[in-house]
Amino acid sequence: MKLLITGATGYIGFELVKKLQNTYDIVVLVRESSDTQELQQLNCNIAPYTHPTDIYDLFNTHGFEGVVHLASNVVVEHDQNDIAPLIESNITFGTTLLDACKQNHVKWFINTGTFWQNFEGTTYNPVNLYAATKEAFEVTAKYFTETSDLTFTTIKLNDTFGPNDPRPKVFNLWTKIVKSGETLGMSAGEQIIDISYIDDVISAYTRLIELLRLDPTAYNNKSFVVSNNERVTLKELANIFQEVTQTQLNIEWGARAYREREVMIPFVQGICVPGWEQQYTLSKAIHKTVKEL
Repeated sequence: MKLLITGATGYIGFELVKKLQNTYDIVVLVRESSDTQELQQLNCNIAPYTHPTDIYDLFNTHGFEGVVHLASNVVVEHDQNDIAPLIESNITFGTTLLDACKQNHVKWFINTGTFWQNFEGTTYNPVNLYAATKEAFEVTAKYFTETSDLTFTTIKLNDTFGPNDPRPKVFNLWTKIVKSGETLGMSAGEQIIDISYIDDVISAYTRLIELLRLDPTAYNNKSFVVSNNERVTLKELANIFQEVTQTQLNIEWGARAYREREVMIPFVQGICVPGWEQQYTLSKAIHKTVKEL
């Protein structure tokens, strides 16, 4: 089976390609300006693009069975210069993919959404403009599923982490201050954190791919989540980190104000991919992530 994966230069996308590289025939679609040095070490075909016509040409050349769409432009608090890039990356690019899927009779499309589409647990209430663009793309996809045999489904993620993660995520920040001895100012730490280990995230995608291969129509316009069974406050998470790593974090709690529309309680109404189960506790996952301190 031949798959197209977007976002493969990002952390989750790269880990997914690494997991699937010897199971499926993988093509990764990347911007021509992207750094593909690490991807070149994996068993995949790298397809650079600069213009939408490159995407159509790629689909015409390869008989893709499915697409896993992880590419995204994440902007937590936008300014006027972010509006056009957000729309281009999160709506226009994805819509071009869907149109190419329709023209070439691709069977299924896995989209990646965010818990931020569901502020305060509502059906749709975007935390920020980024989340609004993610919702807009899902709404746009309805046209393509109504006018073709394409199955469109979404996996919504909240926060994620794992070894070799280059992103400035919380465990990387905490590891840094442990090594440097500096103090980190944070919010009051009362928000509930739903953060999933990378292996659990990847297994949700691989499980959904298996289900779509068996019966794609059963999951059309369905939305699933990857969520951690252990939901703790940010302060409690810091305590778990200290216990696992046997370190002391120099955190000044309350030094920073909460963001506008801070998510205090993550989305709780989503359902997991059928047959998927979390394999890693927070303690075990932190231990695997933070190797040496």
